[in-house]
Amino acid sequence: MRQLWTMTQYDLRQRIRDKSVIIFAIIVPLALMFVLDLVMGDLTNPELEPTTVAASVPVDDQLATALVDAVRALDGNGGLAITVQPAPAQAVHDLARAGTVQVGLLVPDGFGAALQQGRAAEVTIVSGEGTGIEQTIVASVVESAVERFSAAALAAAAGGASGLAPAELAAIGQEVATAAPTLSLSEGVASVEQLSSTGALVAGQAGLFLLFTVGFGVTALVTEREQGTLGRLRSMPMPAWTIVTAKALVSFILGIVATTILLAVGGWFFEVGFGSPLAVAVLIVAAVTAATSLMFVIARVARTVEQANIAQSIIALVLGIAGGAFFPITASGWIGSVLDLNPVSAFTRGLGITAGGGGLAGLGTPLLTLLAFAAVVLVVARLIPDRGAGQ
Repeated sequence: MRQLWTMTQYDLRQRIRDKSVIIFAIIVPLALMFVLDLVMGDLTNPELEPTTVAASVPVDDQLATALVDAVRALDGNGGLAITVQPAPAQAVHDLARAGTVQVGLLVPDGFGAALQQGRAAEVTIVSGEGTGIEQTIVASVVESAVERFSAAALAAAAGGASGLAPAELAAIGQEVATAAPTLSLSEGVASVEQLSSTGALVAGQAGLFLLFTVGFGVTALVTEREQGTLGRLRSMPMPAWTIVTAKALVSFILGIVATTILLAVGGWFFEVGFGSPLAVAVLIVAAVTAATSLMFVIARVARTVEQANIAQSIIALVLGIAGGAFFPITASGWIGSVLDLNPVSAFTRGLGITAGGGGLAGLGTPLLTLLAFAAVVLVVARLIPDRGAGQ
């Protein structure tokens, strides 16, 4: 054990002195997180812009006034800032065209009377410059209100045809106009296995660059094999497994430290919480174990450092992209089941559980996936031929 620890300490000092470890394991992923957040932040978390609605409404038309009140009620809901300003009918188009207002609303004369009599009444919505989600929301509210008023008018007309008294007709119309919708939407809480867009970005990048970080142990092993140092080490009075285990420990330690720093700094900067430190620590250890197991496969199939770097890059990018390191990937069926076996996916899913308040008891599936992945990869590494054995 003393020989193992001595070799591990020596390799760690060599890796730390090599600034590429700090650059590629910590600085590059943090910089990439910031860049991706700047590029994709507006797409995943759009900010609603203040919207002004120019409304032309007939005087003393209660239904037309109620229609405008429905638009005005949007102000302050869900981050919307809606301002409704009266305007003459002939000026609404000019205001929208000039960009003074974002939406124009034209309610024709006789709107309420037409609805009550079952006749058609056309409401015009004019979109100004910068048409976006705000204008769509206003248009949807207007359409919904008009449909509700129309339903109330038709119900009253049907009641009148049936010979109901005027008081009953008014009650029917009022009930239909104010009835709760059959289907409704309400803001809910995300599943405990879901991270916010920023949290998923931090977790995904940490998982992706973990696969690159553990590769430094492979590089050291293949380099010593090329230079002939590995042969001299094997001739020393110590078990042969000590050499490979020392390289694996270097990868393991670097992976633990780098991933912890990435989650801590990324979480602090982007204001993302990943939950219980103990649960996150156990998840990190399992993820690093799975990533380190790949080192043994690369070490057996690569004859040169260049081949090792290429193999490591291919594996890291494929697993990282498939695991949602850059953007979430959803799939069902057998494809979804295969993607769930990805260590980056399991790592991100586990962080989603801990971020949602879950503890060690809730990490059963992600931990089992990561440890099973490591076990299978180690068996594969044992079975495949060692291409560098003759060097």
